[in-house]
Formats: sequence, structure tokens, C-alpha cells
Amino acid sequence: MKIKELLNRNKVNFSCEIFPPKKDTDFSEVFDVVDRIGELGADYISVTYGAGGSTSKKTVEVASYIQNQKQTTALAHLTCIDSTPEQIQAELAELKANGIENIMALRGDKPKDFTGPHNYNYAIELIRDIHASGDFCVGAACYPEGHVECPHKQEDIAHLKEKVDAGVDFLTTQMFFDNNLFYKFLYQTLAAGITVPIVPGIMPIINARQVKRSAELSGATMPARFLAIADKFSGDPLSMEQAGIAYATDQIIDLIANGVKYIHLYTMNRPSTAEKILNNLSHIIR
Repeated sequence: MKIKELLNRNKVNFSCEIFPPKKDTDFSEVFDVVDRIGELGADYISVTYGAGGSTSKKTVEVASYIQNQKQTTALAHLTCIDSTPEQIQAELAELKANGIENIMALRGDKPKDFTGPHNYNYAIELIRDIHASGDFCVGAACYPEGHVECPHKQEDIAHLKEKVDAGVDFLTTQMFFDNNLFYKFLYQTLAAGITVPIVPGIMPIINARQVKRSAELSGATMPARFLAIADKFSGDPLSMEQAGIAYATDQIIDLIANGVKYIHLYTMNRPSTAEKILNNLSHIIR
């Protein structure tokens, strides 16, 4: 099923993101993660795409397992920054051959040592090529606090509108820890004429190392309440995990209470974390 159809149902949809194995010997572990997340009733599962396409074949294999073996809707990530049009066409053909009809179209991070020409500079170019190659449902990323490479928020939203106009069916946000920033973003995008579903991405921070890394990678604001939790419990792993799950649960409850119908969990291949959060929300979501 196409994700745009899932998101239009009159219910709370929740999805999870996993990453494929770096080594072929680790496939069984990832398939176990898929199995456990599937048991939680995820409406769809997204599979990331390694830097420079380093796990592209594995992305397709894991997405195919989700789609064809587990009968759960799969969302395959696809990046383009250091790909050629021929490589992209080959990837799209493989996804199509495996019955994958949902793609998260991303520019991807610029490789540090890449010296070749950039055939793609922006995700919008990939989005156009995807639509020219078949009947795919296309998702894209968005940033409630603005993209770290774009200094002006309104300019970032204008670029986002261009991507939607090029054929994006839904958007998924980068992680955020202050729901008020997300609500403000919804108003800003609506004012810009963006009406596709915007799925909030929630990252449960369950250890101290994640706090610093998440801030560095995403540029997300860490609210004082969250920083107090991290400061208090970072030296106690079990307490930090419990507090992080509670914080993510609270975020989700607030989102749903304010009419948001979609929740995307960045699980970091930890199905137990997703399970604990969903247990806290068993009546609220279902």
C-alpha cells in the first residue's frame, strides 16, 4: 500500500525507522528487529540508505523482506548526492522489481572525500527522476527548525514547497524535542501552501552519548527540561533510558492530543525501546 493512502486513514498512524546491516553476516539481526517491530503493529517501516549508497543493496533486501515476507508497507530511502542518473535508474528498477512502491527521496550528506562531479545537487532533482521512472509514492525530509545549511527559515520553507510541487506525497521531520517548534512549523508550512501530511519524527534519547550526538547532527534545540533530565540521569544508564522513554512518550501524547495523526519513531534498531513507548500508548494509539 502507498503511504499517502495510509496517512489519509482516520486513525493514528505510527511508523518506525531502521537501518540495514553493514555486514552481510548481520542480516539475521536486522530481520529480527523487523519481526519484533512488525509485532508492534507498525503501519510502515522505513529503511535508511548508507552514506554514498554504501548499503544500497542491503536497503533493498531489508525493504523487500518487510514488504514481501512480513506483508508490512516498506519505505526505502534513496540518496543522490554522489550518484549518477544511471545508478539512480538501476536502483529504481531494483526497487520496482521487489514490489517497493514507497521511496524517501533525500539528497544525502556530501561525502568528505568525493572528487567526482555532482549530477544531483538537490533532492528535488531526484524527486523528478523518481516520478519519471514509475508510479512511486514519494516522501521527503523537512526541518522544523530549518535546514542547517540554510540560514533563512522562510527560504528553507520555500525550497520545501518546491519539492512538494515536484511531487512529494508526504514529509517526515528531522528529530525535534520541543513540540511548540513543530506546531509553529505546521502553521508556517500551511501558510506557504504546503498541504501534504507532515509526519513528526521522534527520537527517544536513552543514553548520554545520544544527547551530544543528536544535537550535533540535527541542530535541534534541546529544551531546558530535556537538558535537566540528561544532566540528572546521564550517569545512570537505566534511569536515563527510563527518562528518555518517558520524555518521548510525553511528546507523542501531546502531539496526539493536539490533533496530530502520524508518529514516526527513530528506533535506532532498538525494538525494545519502541515496544516500551507503545506500551505506554496502548490505548491512546489503538
